[in-house]
Amino acid sequence: MLGDYPKERELDGVYTRVEREGKRFTLCFTDMTVEEQQEFLNRLDVEGLHRMCLILAGSLRALGDRLDFVNDED
Repeated sequence: MLGDYPKERELDGVYTRVEREGKRFTLCFTDMTVEEQQEFLNRLDVEGLHRMCLILAGSLRALGDRLDFVNDED
């Protein structure tokens, strides 16, 4: 088994190729380690970062809608 990586949940729909321990994987952004996420974000231009924010916001909204979750912490 490969190292200690986040559980693959495929929550956001933003896929990219990641190399882990010499093997290549296609993973969702939210299934990557923080280091892998940072490397991915560093390759994006401003327009790409804006698209990422909108995609992640949509994914978060859909998850909240599906679970009928409201953050009511004051």
